[in-house]
Amino acid sequence: MNMTELSKALFPRPTQMVAAFICFLLAVTAPAAFAASISAPPAPDIAARGYLLMDYNSSHIIASRKADERLEPASLTKMMTSYVILCELDSGKISLSDEVLISEKAWRMPGSRTFIEVGKRVSVETLLKGMIIQSGNDATVALAEYVAGSEDTFANLMNQTATALGMTASHFVNSTGLPHADHYTNARDMALLAQALIRDFPEHYAWYSVRQFTYNGIKQYNRNKLLWQNDKVDGIKTGHTEAAGFCLVASAKQDDMRLITVVLGAKSENARARESQKLLSYGFRFFETHKLYAPGEALTEVRVWKGDADSLALGLNKEMLITIPRGQYDNLNANMKVTPRIIAPVNKGKQYGMVDVMLDGETVASQPLVALQDVAEAGLIDSLIDEALLLFE
Repeated sequence: MNMTELSKALFPRPTQMVAAFICFLLAVTAPAAFAASISAPPAPDIAARGYLLMDYNSSHIIASRKADERLEPASLTKMMTSYVILCELDSGKISLSDEVLISEKAWRMPGSRTFIEVGKRVSVETLLKGMIIQSGNDATVALAEYVAGSEDTFANLMNQTATALGMTASHFVNSTGLPHADHYTNARDMALLAQALIRDFPEHYAWYSVRQFTYNGIKQYNRNKLLWQNDKVDGIKTGHTEAAGFCLVASAKQDDMRLITVVLGAKSENARARESQKLLSYGFRFFETHKLYAPGEALTEVRVWKGDADSLALGLNKEMLITIPRGQYDNLNANMKVTPRIIAPVNKGKQYGMVDVMLDGETVASQPLVALQDVAEAGLIDSLIDEALLLFE
């Protein structure tokens, strides 16, 4: 090695030294200190008519575009159909082993099929799997008729259930998602429905991750390509008509974080999978969800007047979870606003204030502060003493 080569090796150019120093700083400070100074970048461009990315646990909307625009759901409709059927199972009105007589209407349904046969009896479980895994329109109508007598009546059940779930922008006229002017939803409602399916029926939700199903000697595959491409994805449902485009509601879990994506009106089967994966990657990379307070946990104690106890514990009636950009947890601030004078009697669960969690001056979570126990009225003498003391408050 000559002197020039030796000099370059021992004394690298300034730019090399700076780059090396920056890499060293990143190594010793990331992710905590470095990430704390960086906010999440904007969401990626998504090629779809509407989309939404939501954290399952906190219900926080991480990213969206045209999430409230009325769009056709196509076979995403079957998510609501399955939810109604699972409610019927849960209530004991039907069972998985029930044998359903297949009507001619169900048998003749166009589009994707499970290939059930008219006049045959098929179990509810088989029909459910045919609907969820194969997206069979024939199996779907057979279930709707079994539960409600007719598909029209079943659609009424779907709309009642949508209202109960807070799906204020959806209306269903059939169980399958075949096009109709009065059959519509939006990305926000589909996310709420996916959340409800996962939360309320975790055992049966597992069927949404099954990759293939064979009935009547015919093997068919789940159309959700993400089930093969991403091992964190465990559902949920595809949809397609010429009018609706290619749609996909997907969910994936990484460690303790679960995300739900809704992509409506993509250009192709590959596009809906690709755009959904972009949203999942963005959410898991740049955001994190934290449990701040548990339900029933005492967050503060306040004075109670004219009660058989002097103090009252206040807390939350449900856990508080937040979804924030990664590295920002230490920058959170909690602020409690408590009712100035609390006078007995106090009923457990009654609201006496609010707790707000702030990040960079913006509220990221807010929940009512409620009484964690009952406080009865004090006796006459103690009440009169407190009445006098209140004059000086």
